[in-house]
Amino acid sequence: MIPFLDLKAQYQSIKSEIDAAVLGVLASGQYILGEEVARLEQEFADYCNVKHAIAVNTGTSALHLSLLAAGVGPGDEVITVPFTFVATVSAICYAGARPVFVDVEPVTLTMDPAQLEAKVTPRTKAIIPVHLYGQMADMDAIKAIADHYRIPVIEDACQAHGAQYKGARAGSIGTSGCFSFYPGKNLGACGEGGIVVTNSDDQAKTMRMLRDWGQEQRYHHLLKGFNYRMDAIQGAILRIKLRHLEAWTEARRAHGRRYSLLLGGSANLRTPGEITDRRHVYHVYAIRSRDRDALQRMLSAEGIQSGLHYPIPAHLQKAHADLGCQPGDFPISEAAAQEVLSLPIYPEMPAWHVDQVAAALEYAYVS
Repeated sequence: MIPFLDLKAQYQSIKSEIDAAVLGVLASGQYILGEEVARLEQEFADYCNVKHAIAVNTGTSALHLSLLAAGVGPGDEVITVPFTFVATVSAICYAGARPVFVDVEPVTLTMDPAQLEAKVTPRTKAIIPVHLYGQMADMDAIKAIADHYRIPVIEDACQAHGAQYKGARAGSIGTSGCFSFYPGKNLGACGEGGIVVTNSDDQAKTMRMLRDWGQEQRYHHLLKGFNYRMDAIQGAILRIKLRHLEAWTEARRAHGRRYSLLLGGSANLRTPGEITDRRHVYHVYAIRSRDRDALQRMLSAEGIQSGLHYPIPAHLQKAHADLGCQPGDFPISEAAAQEVLSLPIYPEMPAWHVDQVAAALEYAYVS
């Protein structure tokens, strides 16, 4: 069997480091925030080349706090894309704002800047481009529109740890950038976790208070805050994993290049488009095929796991029916939802597994 993801393999590769870090936290008796989380914040800020990082309990919380720190509230509009995990849209709703969608462009499946300006209204208070599957959106074009209207850009970088746009790290270009540390992410905790990065001193201060019940010092609550704090064990584990992230990213990129070499000549498949001025980190390697569902069944019969990211775009989810969107409103997103199939990819994956998956896909079209 070829798994879609093997988290046990990653743990075994750094077991002694992880075990020592966890035991250190247990011995310290400091289980929420504390020194390990503070060190993670500084090290992740350095990694992203920004001034501040604020660790929280999930990537969704990171998005929520970024919106609140940007002043988004009830009655406001926030522009994002419909082809994303639902957390992007849920965070907007948590803030009391209304999601407004812009379709994605067909190569990278990230926000289409050509359609963005038409969605800006006096109520627009933030723009959230999503760096889908590990490749960044066209930030220069998005920022040019946002800066013209003085609208903050919040990067949803939950799938893009280490991705780059013209040499700049994901999360470092917008007003803030949000990351998830869900276990399957390129930098994943052994549980839930998230982080916000920003160069704004004021926003960093606000988010630090909001994540911890709105208090600047204990029992002095200046804001109506939340319990969004990170566990110290997750902070310690993530510090260990951060040291390996660049090597793991290069392993993912090697697998991605191998897939593209083996599958790129197929007339029946579309491989991911990697733009030359961006560093794709391949959180997901998603091919596209009009025979997607049949291919997934065939791979499963061959013992090869695969994934669907994401089969129903956000604007057609029942939970967001109140937005009044209809099928056909965002055709590129809807086509992608019907066609994308995510192949196995993770740093510890043997290279011959890539060859075996590619061979199985080739066989599907000749048999």
